[in-house]
Amino acid sequence: MTSRESMSEERVLLTIDQGIAEVKLNRPEKRNALDLEMFEALINIGKQISLRRDIRVVILCGEGPSFCAGLDFMSMMSLKGGVEHMLSRDDESPANLAQRAAWIWVELPIPVIAALQGAVYGGGLQVALGADMRFVAPDTKLSVMETKWGLCPDMSLSKTLTPLVGLDVAKRLTYTGEVVNAERALEIGLVTEVCDDPMAEARSIASRIAARSPHAIRACKTLLNEGPRLSVQEAFQLEESLQRALIASPNQVEAMQANFMKRAPVFQDP
Repeated sequence: MTSRESMSEERVLLTIDQGIAEVKLNRPEKRNALDLEMFEALINIGKQISLRRDIRVVILCGEGPSFCAGLDFMSMMSLKGGVEHMLSRDDESPANLAQRAAWIWVELPIPVIAALQGAVYGGGLQVALGADMRFVAPDTKLSVMETKWGLCPDMSLSKTLTPLVGLDVAKRLTYTGEVVNAERALEIGLVTEVCDDPMAEARSIASRIAARSPHAIRACKTLLNEGPRLSVQEAFQLEESLQRALIASPNQVEAMQANFMKRAPVFQDP
């Protein structure tokens, strides 16, 4: 478990404390709208986290009154060759640059929690959909807004939205670009919970996750992300292989001993 660390990509701030990384979009004067620097910063921070074995959970959040109001069109349109750059990809991921700013949170082997407030529109919503859970303030407004601008979603929404809300609701949200409030978002499954202080709730859940065996948590994320895409036989084989790797491992033994002795466990990071 780490001591407190702070790093910055200018557009995105990273703080690591006791195994919990807080990733904060840091462009409040633009409602954290996504420009090229923001896309690149999100990916760079995600890559930094992926290389760390002492980080057990991530909280995604935004500075100011809104999490992210979507794409900064004026900034992106002014970039020479900006579109082609945004669509570029490498061998690290199936996602292009634009997609990976959202998809990298799915790729991380550890849980990611989004704490949301204010506007969560377009690309901002797609970044939030890359998280495992979404806690939202009562004033939160969410929208798949791309059709308003004559576009379609292109930041991994095709893989992240329908598992949450179902195909018909996903089509309604995408076709209409309607803005839904926090309670409606909860009703349709777009968010996990509505709470007065989403950061406090995210930190509370993150602390509970960080206190579990990191090997078990990583296995659980793999199982829940990969299992639904597999056949029944393949999913059951995945369950078995993940469990075999955990049984009698040092952290699994520590979890059992701590429970029997009624003490806090002390786990080793991967």
